[in-house]
Amino acid sequence: MKLTTQLLLSSFLLTSFIGLGQSLDKQIADIEPKVIEWRRDFHQNPELGNREFRTAEIIAKHLNSLGIEVQTGVAKTGVVGILKGKRPGKVVALRADMDALPVAERGDLPYKSIAKGEFRGEEVPVMHACGHDTHIAILMGVAELLSKNNDFAGTVKFVFQPAEEGAPPGEEGGAELMMKENVLKNPNVDAIFGLHISADQDINTISYKSGGIMAASQSFEIVVKGKQSHGSTPWTGIDPIMASVKIIDGLQTIISRESKLTDEAAVLSIGKIQSGVRSNIIPEEALIIGTLRTLDYDMQKMINQRMKEMVPAIAAAYRAQAEITIEKGYPITYNDPELTSKMLPSLEKAAGKENVHIQKAITGAEDFSFFAKEIPGLYFFLGGKTPGDTTAAPHHTPDFHIDESGMLLGVKVMSQLALDYLND
Repeated sequence: MKLTTQLLLSSFLLTSFIGLGQSLDKQIADIEPKVIEWRRDFHQNPELGNREFRTAEIIAKHLNSLGIEVQTGVAKTGVVGILKGKRPGKVVALRADMDALPVAERGDLPYKSIAKGEFRGEEVPVMHACGHDTHIAILMGVAELLSKNNDFAGTVKFVFQPAEEGAPPGEEGGAELMMKENVLKNPNVDAIFGLHISADQDINTISYKSGGIMAASQSFEIVVKGKQSHGSTPWTGIDPIMASVKIIDGLQTIISRESKLTDEAAVLSIGKIQSGVRSNIIPEEALIIGTLRTLDYDMQKMINQRMKEMVPAIAAAYRAQAEITIEKGYPITYNDPELTSKMLPSLEKAAGKENVHIQKAITGAEDFSFFAKEIPGLYFFLGGKTPGDTTAAPHHTPDFHIDESGMLLGVKVMSQLALDYLND
């Protein structure tokens, strides 16, 4: 879609966006081409978690040009900007995640990614297949807007966070590391806001939920050990692949037969199985990697316990041995009910009341949850789908794509939230 068409599609929002004043309405409209240009640059040059060096350099350069105090190297590659208003007051944080994914882009966009990176010791294609490029560009736009209109009480902290999708094995990263490095201190943040573009939600809409909105997420690894043998004589060995198949099958029964899904959803998915080198060799070892998503901590505890019991027991039934390691993972992303209620008028002011919707909790996960566990937070979804599009690909896939004309609302709503919270 051409940039001029995108501008026309989103221009209707200018008449409905109230509260910031007519002069700011025009500034927001004027900044849209820059936001789209930034997004396309990040999309064409994606970087994996804890490796967002180019991305961080561009963000820091932009914030510095606005006269914003800048901190770099936060949680390895993160960038934090501090903008003080003209009067003392509260401190609000606005967060955007920076990292891309090991996914090969399949579309034919002129700004298509052909970047490569390293993941688990292998060279992989890299793509912004979750929309973090839009989050960065939106927050850069908000920073420019508020820096030119800083007649507000208090301070805005712009948090550009690396490694939301998880740090590389053996490394720390993401929001959890930012918390360890006291990103919400000096000055102390009173509340934090974040958004996520949504490929299956119409542009120019907002969806939110008070309380738990996204699941807790845990990654797990299972190492299955057998005994190597010739493929023609399996009885002389112990087959770790067969044991792995049975383990995977058994794990799913924890969800389907032991989890009370009428209370909350739970999902267990296997993302990788690795074993063997030849068709005629039964290997010695197999590796299983997966993820668990839960919306209730008691249910999470039960499933974790059953996984630890079931994995070695099933392996033993096939004369193999198995060890499972379950990461602590991300907490449930929780929207503070009081803050959510307080800021709902701001969401409606920016998007129009008819374009703000309550949603159900989802089994996706977000490490924004670490911030929101420490202080009141509000996390919401911004529409990124062209209305009527029935072919929009889901996140984390090679065909993932968003309608850029929906990004203008992201700039508006984040600005509105920050100013309303500080000037309350």
